[in-house]
Amino acid sequence: MSEVVFIGTSDAFGAGGRRQSAVFVRGERGGMLLDCGATTNTGLAQLAIARDEIDVILVSHFHGDHFGGIPGFLYAALYADRRRHPLEIVGPPEIEQRVRSLANAMGHQLGNREWTFPIRFREIRPDEAVDAGPASLRAFATAHQLEAHPQGYQVRLGRESIAYSGDTGWFDALPRAVAGSGLFICECTLECAGLDFHLSLEELREHRDDLDCGRLILTHLGDAMVPLRGQIEFETADDGLAVKL
Repeated sequence: MSEVVFIGTSDAFGAGGRRQSAVFVRGERGGMLLDCGATTNTGLAQLAIARDEIDVILVSHFHGDHFGGIPGFLYAALYADRRRHPLEIVGPPEIEQRVRSLANAMGHQLGNREWTFPIRFREIRPDEAVDAGPASLRAFATAHQLEAHPQGYQVRLGRESIAYSGDTGWFDALPRAVAGSGLFICECTLECAGLDFHLSLEELREHRDDLDCGRLILTHLGDAMVPLRGQIEFETADDGLAVKL
């Protein structure tokens, strides 16, 4: 049986004192992270999830709260874990360039040391499908800030399917992109519609019947959504929530 553990469920600004975006998926053939915000190492440690369990980091887009934890993850894997087995980092076009530039800016250069494990970068574009670690992946374009190369994913683990929105506003093709998923992990930064690049509770209420998915869990919750957790008709994620598939 596969498992999903929410490592970080806040918006970019840590609303509610929670961690930034990261979701751990444990399948029969290995583990992967959906995004890796800057607080991911702390979350993994607090939830007793070993970095060695993670074979793939899947990045939805190039905003710090979604990929800013990768350099620290790599350094911890090298120096704290003495990792030996490969790590694959999959994401939108420019994934390797963006991660290396970020690492340089943080003082965690990737190119000036011996790595005890292979680091493999792999690009995936909207409507492309690839196999990575424990899963088969298909990317879809989302309605977020274009310079961040945003996309969401359908993640298939054997018979189970997870859809992950990354960051997005509402767009008419979203229901088709997540159709058939057993679990849809969907961002909901806002309570009321107001931004075209983030989803709101108001919009999800309007479009819930359009979403052909099994379980729907809201994450990336902003300040207005924090007090509504557990008070609305939608399931909301908190840091540490574990879900069996």
